[in-house]
Amino acid sequence: MTLRSVLIGTGSALPKLAVPNAEMAKMVDTSDEWIVERTGIRNRYIAGEGETTSSLATAAARAALEAAGLEGKDIGLIVLATATPDQTFPATATIVQDAIGANGGMAFDVAAVCSGFLYGVGVADAMLRSGMATRALVIGAETFSRILDWEDRTTCVLFGDGAGAVVLEAQDVAEDGPGILATKLHADGAHNELLYVDGGPSTTQTVGHVRMKGREVFRHAVVNLADVLGSVLAEVGLTSADIDWVVPHQANQRILDATARKLGLAPERVVVTVDRHANTSAASVPLALDTAVRDGRIKPGDLVVLEAMGGGFTWGAALLRV
Repeated sequence: MTLRSVLIGTGSALPKLAVPNAEMAKMVDTSDEWIVERTGIRNRYIAGEGETTSSLATAAARAALEAAGLEGKDIGLIVLATATPDQTFPATATIVQDAIGANGGMAFDVAAVCSGFLYGVGVADAMLRSGMATRALVIGAETFSRILDWEDRTTCVLFGDGAGAVVLEAQDVAEDGPGILATKLHADGAHNELLYVDGGPSTTQTVGHVRMKGREVFRHAVVNLADVLGSVLAEVGLTSADIDWVVPHQANQRILDATARKLGLAPERVVVTVDRHANTSAASVPLALDTAVRDGRIKPGDLVVLEAMGGGFTWGAALLRV
């Protein structure tokens, strides 16, 4: 038997307002055809009045807890990945903690942008296996619409808001049993200028807006994602042929397709929600994971790889058996 962090529940939440490409075309010089051809995105959800990162995270957390058959008091650790916190401090995770009645345990945010959820999974897995907690909520939640320049068509059409969450539980399982098998995380701060926000408390004392050099980001994403996916499989002696599902960061359909080709993966083994939700940054992977679990594609016993790359650059992958 071996101690692993086992996935026992998933959940997600979206704002009320759906914004299809046709609506975006009324705001900036673009079209549905242009957006679909270059990104695969057809729709995104935008947070409205009263909808915040913490409210979306809380809704996703409650859905994951319900799926796991647990209550907030059963959770000893909350790790919330976000680039759009409610406040500079305290951590948005503590707001969620209070909302679900998990007070007294550990709760903190991680900031790794689109890779944030993978970083959160890695941190939670290590803490669960070290005995610091028995159950953890790992959440990715964003209101990216609040940091977009709505006059910049190269970025504003790409992003949306949402949240996804998972419940992990430390369990003694057989070698071929469920749980997180391996995690690989990386960062390279040399590429800061390729994807960043042009503001912050310490520099401009403002929130700032997202800035991106899309072509360069695309090139790095395909190489880094293929490499990290290969390395996380190699750690446990597996290849892409052994994978049942890949749940990637939903940034751009072209990146998903190029990464799959580079690894020799069949497109039907890649979970895709970018058309429905656009790029929801740290919420992207858990939102897609919850979608595939709830529609029955991902089943108990399946081998699943989660992977993402975001500003920093940060990137990572996690291999788990459901």
